[in-house]
Amino acid sequence: MLGALAGDIIGSIYERHPHKSTDFPLFGEDCRFTDDTVLTVAVAEAILREIPYEQTVRRYARAFPGAGYGGRFIGWMTGAITGPYNSWGNGSAMRVSPVGFAFDTKQVVLAEAKATADITHNHPEGVKGAQAVALAVLWARSGYGKAVIKDQLEANFGYDLSTPLADIRPTYQFDVSCAGSVPQSIVSFLESESWESAVRNAVSLGGDADTMASIAGAIAEAFYGGVPAEIEHEVMQRIPDNFKDIITAFYERFNWQEAF
Repeated sequence: MLGALAGDIIGSIYERHPHKSTDFPLFGEDCRFTDDTVLTVAVAEAILREIPYEQTVRRYARAFPGAGYGGRFIGWMTGAITGPYNSWGNGSAMRVSPVGFAFDTKQVVLAEAKATADITHNHPEGVKGAQAVALAVLWARSGYGKAVIKDQLEANFGYDLSTPLADIRPTYQFDVSCAGSVPQSIVSFLESESWESAVRNAVSLGGDADTMASIAGAIAEAFYGGVPAEIEHEVMQRIPDNFKDIITAFYERFNWQEAF
């Protein structure tokens, strides 16, 4: 889960300023957590406390109203929209990684990922994006090799994960759809050599950088066995204390690494 938060914070300053290179400073003064972090922690607390996803996601969103949500999500958050709104956006994929860390079977991960998406992003593409990311996290932490993860995701979700980043990057543009950002985020992980390189790959595509880096960072954390200590330190300086409490309790409950 820290991998998702770190990716979000690192990518935050590049979301509206595309950067088509893996060469950039990881943290600057303007780096901050956004809606990706807020809602990831919300999902983690829902799992940890066994509270309905809708309840915690709405509570967290209202507590951090300026985190950078989309327009329809804001309507849902405030109650102007009373139910799910059939979104195919990547908001479902950005917040789902705790599911892949907490649950241990494909069947349960698929069901829980769908449940996290359905509160807002109940379009088939929204559900699919969440399920793909959650399963990638599960398989990555379960010791699957990258070739197996790639083949399984392609077989289960029909994503093209074979086009290399070098071919994607030149023409890729900002895209908040699951279909147009989740596969590219997964490829960013598949072509990585470390947690850091996965996040650098995602940002370098010049798209929805914070969300794509968050997705790639979550999968990479699971695959590489954690987040580098110096990255973890930077994240902890930029998030509220109650987020730290949830992260610590979540890792302890689900026998993942120590948070800090």
